[in-house]
Amino acid sequence: MPGSRTGRPPVQRAVRRPAAPRASRVNPLRRFYTRAHRAWDRPLTAYYLILGGSLLIIVLGLVMVYSASQITALQMSLPGSFFFRKQFLAACIGGVLLFVASRMPVKLHRALAYPILAGAVFMMALVQVPGIGMSVNGNQNWISLGGSFQIQPSEFGKLALVLWGADLMARKQEKRLLNQWKHMLVPLVPVSFLLLGLIMLGGDMGTAIILTAILFGLLWLAGAPTRLFAGVLSIAGALGVILIKTSPNRMARLACIGATEPRSGVADCWQAVHGIYALASGGLFGSGLGASVEKWGQLPEAHTDFIFAVTGEELGLAGTLSVLALFAALGYAGIRVAGRTEDPFVRYAAGGVTTWITAQAVINIGAVLGLLPIAGVPLPLFSYGGSALLPTMFAIGLLIAFARDEPAARAALAMRQPRFGRKRGAGGPQGPRRWNTMRRRASAARSSGER
Repeated sequence: MPGSRTGRPPVQRAVRRPAAPRASRVNPLRRFYTRAHRAWDRPLTAYYLILGGSLLIIVLGLVMVYSASQITALQMSLPGSFFFRKQFLAACIGGVLLFVASRMPVKLHRALAYPILAGAVFMMALVQVPGIGMSVNGNQNWISLGGSFQIQPSEFGKLALVLWGADLMARKQEKRLLNQWKHMLVPLVPVSFLLLGLIMLGGDMGTAIILTAILFGLLWLAGAPTRLFAGVLSIAGALGVILIKTSPNRMARLACIGATEPRSGVADCWQAVHGIYALASGGLFGSGLGASVEKWGQLPEAHTDFIFAVTGEELGLAGTLSVLALFAALGYAGIRVAGRTEDPFVRYAAGGVTTWITAQAVINIGAVLGLLPIAGVPLPLFSYGGSALLPTMFAIGLLIAFARDEPAARAALAMRQPRFGRKRGAGGPQGPRRWNTMRRRASAARSSGER
């Protein structure tokens, strides 16, 4: 080794290694937002939200119907599980309808629009025939099927208006006729008024409000001009004011908004006040499942229109917020399906179903909270009532079919492989089934002398 000028050996310096790059600190909230945004943007998000959210609402509704209806059934000298068994039977039939609707092609849905509309109009007209129609709680909107089974045809009118209106507006959009106001209004508005007239003959103001919301939803999706939209809204509002002013019962319900104490007179507000009592006594986590006090005769319609109040009393704020979150997720998924499709029928039908379910949920929950007048409409998929559950579950099946029919969702479903591979003997990029591979390995081991 050559020496230096001083005669000393040169000092060997250690080679410096490049410093490792410091891990950049990522904001946890930003990372959570990024992951949530990716999860929400996946192709099958709407499909899973609609399927999972609706099933959770139905299951939780069955539990609450069983809890809220026991006292009412015993007071009527019936078994405690009477209403639960009827609701469970309706849920089973509705499950079949949901599955069939989710597997039907869009063309078949459009083909069923006119038959369902004709059947709904015929049954709603039969309600007004003496000897056939029945009056329940002052509303002539029921048909007896024998025994304790009844059907409310106006609930099927919602589904009929959604399917028929979506098919009508889609055909007019394909022919580029929606830029003319007469094609946008006729015959959609006259047929809607026909359904509303048949409903109002029986005195069911709540269902009429839901049908009006569906009509406005279809007009808004069709791109109705502001003047046209405001004109139809003003006419419907004027008719609503006349119908409310001419009915003491409706005026009494309107006077109970925000009531906190029972009153004397026509507007005693008993149901509205005790609904508030039930929600107020629930606290954060409720008094426990089955431990409601208001359902012991104090709260009328505890298992139907005011089941949300019993839910708040037994499951508390956590239970009510869970129900609200499920309905919010269902509404978001429906809007997403309507916004991402290129098929006009799918857009109108998905928007109509979403308007129907969200508007009915808002009206029911708003009445229980004392923010809206009591309209007598059930909480969709949650309250007791087979006539309301069956068409609603069929409508959920429509949303599931539309969510599966998105191009990105179809591609994602096609790429999914069964967990255990394909059928026996079928090849593929991942080979045959797992147990066939293991069987070949075992036979190879035995042939080499291993026992």
